[in-house]
Amino acid sequence: MNAQDDVVIAGKHIGPGHPPFIIAEMSGNHNQSLDRAMALVEAAARAGAHALKLQTYTADTMTLDVQNEGFQIRDPDSLWKESSLYKLYQQAYTPWEWHTPIFARAKQLGMIAFSTPFDETAVDFLESIEAPCYKIASFENTDLPLIRRVARTGKPVIISTGMASVAELDESVRAARKAGCHSLVLLKCTSTYPATPENTNVSTIPHMRALFGCQVGLSDHTMGVGASVAGVALGATVIEKHFTLRRADGGVDSAFSLEPEELAQLVVETGRAWQSLGTVHYGPTEAERNSLQFRRSLYVVEDLAPGDELTTTNVRAIRPGFGLPPRHLEEVLGSRVTHAVKRGTPLSWSLLR
Repeated sequence: MNAQDDVVIAGKHIGPGHPPFIIAEMSGNHNQSLDRAMALVEAAARAGAHALKLQTYTADTMTLDVQNEGFQIRDPDSLWKESSLYKLYQQAYTPWEWHTPIFARAKQLGMIAFSTPFDETAVDFLESIEAPCYKIASFENTDLPLIRRVARTGKPVIISTGMASVAELDESVRAARKAGCHSLVLLKCTSTYPATPENTNVSTIPHMRALFGCQVGLSDHTMGVGASVAGVALGATVIEKHFTLRRADGGVDSAFSLEPEELAQLVVETGRAWQSLGTVHYGPTEAERNSLQFRRSLYVVEDLAPGDELTTTNVRAIRPGFGLPPRHLEEVLGSRVTHAVKRGTPLSWSLLR
């Protein structure tokens, strides 16, 4: 494929000729309540998201329940400081038996539901419930065996690129393609939670598209929608954002997640950004043609008798635009009119001799 080829997921086209594909990432914001998870699905659909994404793992498939150094989160700036990795993933994981009802409800509401698997058992499970595509998380983008397993399904693959060097991404992309992935999307991503706008570097998007010859989007961890709009302006065809009902409700990712009204704004504003791209164009558009009349043009601004000379006193460039263009002013000065001319008459060559 090349950068202009559409990626098709469950009949939905993703590419520069289509509005940006908006993914609402539920993550662990269900707070271990299936009712809340279903409410998130419904809120995402009402906001206009095109897809809902889960994460498929258990604490035991992610890490070990040990107290060794490195298994505890010590970063004082982390949202999850003082937790162990195991406890964090216990709190955040989505029970696997929830996937089928969540997928079904999303489909009923016109959304595509899919997930991020974190090991091969998760891929096997997602295949059993007919997941339409797969996402590779930033922290797994160097896990080549996982990428190959996902690619062998033959389904579209979306890879977040957080922290990955060009060499690492090249290795991951080659592994995916060699294993059978023909529909690939890379997401520019900054793996901090939340990310800051100045750390987001959306200028990478067109470079990444040219480098790897595929669709490129943005996995956006910043607050608000500004970075996503900028990403679309630079060619992002996919936008992924974490989503919650209310940040005040808490949850593992709630602090940097959009609320329903903000998700709706994201859909609208990224759509407007995409519409505004258009093509390279100069001169009036069809919509502007009626506005040409409001340009300045040369008008007679004093009553003139036959034979009067045109001067800067009796000819001016004013609105509307029905006279000669202002560029002809020096050319007509000193000419004489052939007949009487009323003040407010647009200047034309037929008036002069």
